Amino acid sequence: MIEFRDVTKRFDDGTTAVNGLDLVVEAGTITVFVGPSGCGKTTSLRMVNRMIDPTSGTVLVDGRDVLGVDPPTLRRGIGYVIQQAGLFPHRTVLDNVATVPLLTGWTRRKARQRAAELLELVGLPAELGRRYPVQLSGGQQQRVGVARALAADPPVLLMDEPFSAVDPVVREGLQDELLRLQAELDKTIVFVTHDIDEAIRIGEKVAVMRTGGFLAQYAPPAELLTRPADDFVASFVGKDRGYRRLSFVDSSGVEVAEVPTIAEGAPVESSSDWRLVVDADKRPQGWVAPDSSSVPGGSLYEVGASIRGALDAALSSPSGLGVAVDAEGRLAGVVTARQVLDVIESRRG
Repeated sequence: MIEFRDVTKRFDDGTTAVNGLDLVVEAGTITVFVGPSGCGKTTSLRMVNRMIDPTSGTVLVDGRDVLGVDPPTLRRGIGYVIQQAGLFPHRTVLDNVATVPLLTGWTRRKARQRAAELLELVGLPAELGRRYPVQLSGGQQQRVGVARALAADPPVLLMDEPFSAVDPVVREGLQDELLRLQAELDKTIVFVTHDIDEAIRIGEKVAVMRTGGFLAQYAPPAELLTRPADDFVASFVGKDRGYRRLSFVDSSGVEVAEVPTIAEGAPVESSSDWRLVVDADKRPQGWVAPDSSSVPGGSLYEVGASIRGALDAALSSPSGLGVAVDAEGRLAGVVTARQVLDVIESRRG
């Protein structure tokens, strides 16, 4: 558990970066600090591992005041991930990940073995371990950064805008990977971002900071969207927060229907209907329009996922039919936007 007790940070030039912060990060959860530039979210994060010391107040990690712990000792129990990974360019990927275990006294063989296990854990093939950071994509480098932070199995993980330097598709994949890892590892994670969508997607609780270093609201994402504390939070979360809130509503009650299909590569016969192209494993590949032209598919959603995913799939589909898949990505059926909206409307009653 991490506690901020009336924590304030003033810099020598008189700037107050954090002002009277009171907040508890529960053990085994992901807490996201979000807010505009200059609101103190990164300063708050860095006070946990003493990269910055508070001017007043107390920061505790598992009940211990961090000011009473030698900084190098403190940091060995706290993983730290930053933008663009911060990897050592002259070391291989494997040796980058093995850095902290080596510093804590592990043998080189044991540290490299642990590094290889972690590369697999974060979804990287073993052969990448022999490469250097410059030979990796941005997304791969970020995965290596996460692996390195986990190398000594720290109970606490600090992540300072770790995915902001990669493109949106890679970013979403990294968010999914973080959530998967957290389900397995159960770390106490503090994550900083300026992106409210990212905060809502990965945070179990979200701390919205305002300029001047004040905490505006600290709540689970669903509460943040339905009951913003004030006009600042409402504005920061966005006018479309009602749509975002659908991410926390399951899609039960949205019945999927059958759809005409055509096997990938099969001859296309004329038809008045849209037909879904599927591969040999029944995974959707796109559509064939009534004029027999091939059309890329829209987004898919997994059965049982949020109702927002179902609505997005229907709205993005060229056929107007949202495609539902099972956990293995196989076709489960289709839905229309009208069906989804009817379910949403019925739940309001």
